[in-house]
Amino acid sequence: MAVASQQELVERVWARDATVWTGSDEGKWLGWLDEPKRMQERIGDLLRFAEEVRAEFETFVLLGMGGSSLAPEVLKRTFGAKGIHVLDTTHPAMIRHAGDLVDFAKTMFVSASKSGTTLETLSHTDYFWEQTGGNGRQFVAITDPGSSLERQARQRDFRAIFSGEPTIGGRYSALSPFGIVPAALMGIDLERLLGNAVQMAEACRGETNPGLQLGVQLGDGWRDGRDKVCIDATEGGFGLWAEQLVAESTGKHGKGLVPAPGESPDGPDRQRGEVQVGDPHSIGGEFFRWEFAVAVVGSTLGINPFDQPDVQAAKDKTKEVLASGEDPKLEAEGSLDELLSTAEPPNYVAIQAFIDPMREDELRPLIDRAHETGCVVTHGLGPRYLHSTGQLHKGGPPTGLFVQVVDDYGPEVPIPNQPFGFGRLIRAQAEGDFQSLKERGRQIVRVRLEDL
Repeated sequence: MAVASQQELVERVWARDATVWTGSDEGKWLGWLDEPKRMQERIGDLLRFAEEVRAEFETFVLLGMGGSSLAPEVLKRTFGAKGIHVLDTTHPAMIRHAGDLVDFAKTMFVSASKSGTTLETLSHTDYFWEQTGGNGRQFVAITDPGSSLERQARQRDFRAIFSGEPTIGGRYSALSPFGIVPAALMGIDLERLLGNAVQMAEACRGETNPGLQLGVQLGDGWRDGRDKVCIDATEGGFGLWAEQLVAESTGKHGKGLVPAPGESPDGPDRQRGEVQVGDPHSIGGEFFRWEFAVAVVGSTLGINPFDQPDVQAAKDKTKEVLASGEDPKLEAEGSLDELLSTAEPPNYVAIQAFIDPMREDELRPLIDRAHETGCVVTHGLGPRYLHSTGQLHKGGPPTGLFVQVVDDYGPEVPIPNQPFGFGRLIRAQAEGDFQSLKERGRQIVRVRLEDL
């Protein structure tokens, strides 16, 4: 891309010109461009709230999925924050573990959902609402104005409601209340965190534009057939957040970039996704740099980077399974040996593990075996990945080979006001995604963790 056309592209992005992409509704989803400055104006209120509740509670549990959980998780890891847990699984073992981990009387629960309708988050909220005896002073909601979660929070007299910006999609919400409220509860210096983000936003207007440079590199790599973005490994797990941003923004209409955190960038179908996080507070700027870069990539691919047309498919299948009244058995299906024997670049192997997160290390033999194919290997926990890479798996290039891993979900954990519990829910989510991928002609097998 010529320098002149690059600068024109930048100006059009900042002007909210939807024709940078597909000319549809992209202009309505660019609130993230100005969000760092808006959040700076709220620092005083956030710090006062955080000081108040940190004096009262020992532990904070964030209940959220995808864009509402990944930035807080990465911030927690990057800063080594103690006393905060992110719950983004429906596995009964982890629900039980979370209950054992905290003193309910000294714990505040943060329910985060932009739409206010996220099934997992609402289920978590109802479960812990019951566990605390319905004490609204122990609950906070982060949600967009007018959502059903906001209404519920008002009805239950939650301690606080933090409103999101409706012109920002979930995966672009790291520097909005969905990332910054948890950051305040972690005791992170918001002035420095957001100051870095504002500096990067300003840099992404100029001629030496870090976000543009990264976006052009990623887009050029895609044109050259290097569609696997091997995101640098960092102590804070930045790739966990960037993975959703890249996959959900670009993986549609049969094309897209395949994010592969921690994978080697050496290979004909690979390129490096450089992460620049020195001082932990610089992650504020890095969030923005990657957001801008992926918006630029959307222009190169000729897609709308702010929609997710295939995410609903797995949700609908899950609802169908739950509505049927049947409880999926999740038996092993297909041959892992045969699947891996067909794998060669530009394939990638995606391991989708609906397992207890405490057992994630047990996936290592499978990951190592998949690497023997020479393909890029990604792995994600279910149902987390449904809100992250699920769009890419269904709508992106048909080069993925999928391995679903399930384990023993143990005794059922009931969900208040629902005819199903967490065990049946996660089984329905696994079965729903399995069916959805098969319907799209994807190659997928299911194995049990104990058989690996």
